[in-house]
Amino acid sequence: MNKIKAVYFLGIGGIGMSAIARYFLGSGTAVAGYDRTPSDLTRQLEKEGAQVHYEDNVDLIPEAFRDRESTLVVYTPAVPAEHSELTFFREQGFQVQKRAQVLGTLTRSLKGLCVAGTHGKTTTSSMAAHMLHQSHVDCNAFLGGITKNYGTNYILSRTSPFVVIEADEFDRSFHHLTPFASVITATDADHLDIYGTEEAYLESFRKYSSLILPGGYLIMHTGLKMQADVQEGVTVYTYSREAGDFHARNVCIGDGRITFDFVSPLGDIPGIELGVPVTVNIENGIAAMALAQIAGCTPSEIRAGMLSYAGVERRFDFHIRTPRMVYLSDYAHHPEEIRRSLESLRELYRGRRIKAIFQPHLYTRTRDFYREFADALSLLDDVCIMDIYPAREEPIPGVTSALIYENLRPGIRRQMCSKADVLDVVRQGGFDVLVTLGAGDIENFAPQITEILQPLS
Repeated sequence: MNKIKAVYFLGIGGIGMSAIARYFLGSGTAVAGYDRTPSDLTRQLEKEGAQVHYEDNVDLIPEAFRDRESTLVVYTPAVPAEHSELTFFREQGFQVQKRAQVLGTLTRSLKGLCVAGTHGKTTTSSMAAHMLHQSHVDCNAFLGGITKNYGTNYILSRTSPFVVIEADEFDRSFHHLTPFASVITATDADHLDIYGTEEAYLESFRKYSSLILPGGYLIMHTGLKMQADVQEGVTVYTYSREAGDFHARNVCIGDGRITFDFVSPLGDIPGIELGVPVTVNIENGIAAMALAQIAGCTPSEIRAGMLSYAGVERRFDFHIRTPRMVYLSDYAHHPEEIRRSLESLRELYRGRRIKAIFQPHLYTRTRDFYREFADALSLLDDVCIMDIYPAREEPIPGVTSALIYENLRPGIRRQMCSKADVLDVVRQGGFDVLVTLGAGDIENFAPQITEILQPLS
């Protein structure tokens, strides 16, 4: 790394890629890269000094990034193997690494506080990072979402020995990490286009648990299917909302507030209040507080951090929140993640009319889990299902969002719509609470939906 003078990113606008790009920009390294389309993230990176272009064209690679001895090339697995710029760098003998490899290298000299799991990673890791950053401990952080507290997915500390990392299981990326302590939030099967079977998916988590350093910590959600395989000297804890070594007691939900007492083998902390009061954040907060305690945060620092935590963009992100109308967007794109989100909404807004507009993400995920998606969405009384967002995939014959639609429980008010129809669906009304769900481009509608619903609030 000491020889690196320039870093070129293929897929620089990705949430994880942009965090690493910011690290190098902050250290004075030249940064450039390609992404398919402009975004708020790429525009911000350009303001911070990165050179970014949006066409797969070798001629657009700046001259300063053509020296293979001093240039590191970082790519995301979402970039296809036949990408001409990626092919150029490989054929010319450049050092080409996946994002996770670079992240692993960058964090070897720090104590990694990692959060892995099918869902809950971004919220839990950003909660932990916020608690640490506002405490005497401080931290570095590479996160999978834009924190509302800091307006970024990257936190830098020149003094803290800790780094908070969102450990991504996609493409087995988290196998490049060597955590000091790790939370595993969930192991519900996902990414079967990569893993093939649930057994291979669970084996990947078992392998990940074996990477935790001796003397470190593993904090697992209760009831996971995976078998941990930790090294000698690793302490294993469990957690959940109501059971495990770390859990909540005296949970009180009402008047827009959630409070509870944190029960911990490292010392109980009474009087916790959630800054983002949704019920799913009780468990996320328990896991985050466990990491913060292990890192040395005091009870008062943990209390203050939990209360002042403002959330992450696209994770239970409220755009309108009044007694008359509620509109929020959520990145949830796995059936169990959606279930947890909708259960939280049902608990928060008992007796209210809740509608979801859901954009399925990936053909393979829809093919593998359409029944589970339908079951989770059936928690509501009114559901609109959009066309599948393909991301990196080509269509699969016979796989459409109609598979989910047709498996919703009888009696559910339902409709299908294209992107062109979304705003008309919102204008039809018939709800007190609206949630838009998905990891695709449904988030782009948030400003227009907010504008439509604001007069009704």
